[in-house]
Amino acid sequence: MLCAFCAFLRPIGLKASPDSPENRIVFTVEPSPAHPRNTEGSFVTLKSGRIVLFFSEFNGGKEDFSRGHISEVHSDDQGVTWTQPAVVFDNGGNVNVMSVSVLRLARGKIAIVYSIKKNALDCRPVIRISSDETATWSEPTYIVQAPGYFVVNNDRMIQTRTGRIIVPAAFHRSLTSVDRGADTNDQHAITLWYYSDDDGATWTQSPTWWALPVVSGAGLQEPGVVELADGSLFSWARTDVGCEYSFRSQDNGATWSAPEPTDLKSPLSPASIKRLPQSSALLAIYDDHSGRFPFDPDRRAPLVAAVSADGGRTWSMPRVLEAGRVNWYCYTAIYFTGHTALLAYWVKDAPLTPENIKNGRMGRLRIRRVDLSWFSGSSS
Repeated sequence: MLCAFCAFLRPIGLKASPDSPENRIVFTVEPSPAHPRNTEGSFVTLKSGRIVLFFSEFNGGKEDFSRGHISEVHSDDQGVTWTQPAVVFDNGGNVNVMSVSVLRLARGKIAIVYSIKKNALDCRPVIRISSDETATWSEPTYIVQAPGYFVVNNDRMIQTRTGRIIVPAAFHRSLTSVDRGADTNDQHAITLWYYSDDDGATWTQSPTWWALPVVSGAGLQEPGVVELADGSLFSWARTDVGCEYSFRSQDNGATWSAPEPTDLKSPLSPASIKRLPQSSALLAIYDDHSGRFPFDPDRRAPLVAAVSADGGRTWSMPRVLEAGRVNWYCYTAIYFTGHTALLAYWVKDAPLTPENIKNGRMGRLRIRRVDLSWFSGSSS
């Protein structure tokens, strides 16, 4: 029997709900000249009850190839208040390290995946394991052995009910040979999946990979994956053709169906999807460009929440989380604790005014705390 979350959500018009105890911003990692961009995080709860958010903290600029490291903030009161950032992993002499996924494994250890960007042509995910509640970590192990440009978004790693860890990735081929030595990558991406059956010690690439089957300048970028209530898997990727595309697996991620368009009408911006607690329903956080709300084609906004009662085939009328048309809202981490959801996402300020640039207002990480009832439309 479907739970209350499977009911269609009511629209709320052209503006987000006012800040309230049921849906409010609780913390922001503000940008500064020293740290102009704070982005792409993932949550985990320690045995003590502490909730930790690991995220990308840039300290050498605000671009994807600027210097950066992995930092954390934490909360001891279920996400109501947070500490100031502390560095966890430095860049190790690489261009940067970024895009964190962290997960409590079934056997009790904690796994963290992030990307090491060695140069413009070599970006690959690594995994580290903690056996002592994040006090120490194993040395990083590459998930992808051969050099190449593999993009793994934040908060993308899952472990299925069988114990298999799955990490989806987008591969961008090098254009060096055809660009006369220029260090560039093809913007067209293919989506593929990696899985491990031994808690991340060894990895296998799924024999299935897919390119977008329509004319596109981007292909299938920044994929995600979620396990459905029946044990099958639902995966998706961002595109530049007006919507997210999806894939399905009936064999625990070994093979995947051909990509199909979804009802999530969005710009070239990644959706985040997780299954609601004690429910078969899916929660999606994404930028809505369906036309139901005002939007600028060049912006990743408005940020909305929608629910699917049928495994991602159809989606309810969304509710608006962030209505601003000039900012960007993206790379959302979703984490459930008690009767609330913690959402951590990048807010990129716009327009690019001299004042915004001078003050480094280009990459704040916002944490929002939302009662689960809000997503069903039962809260005011």
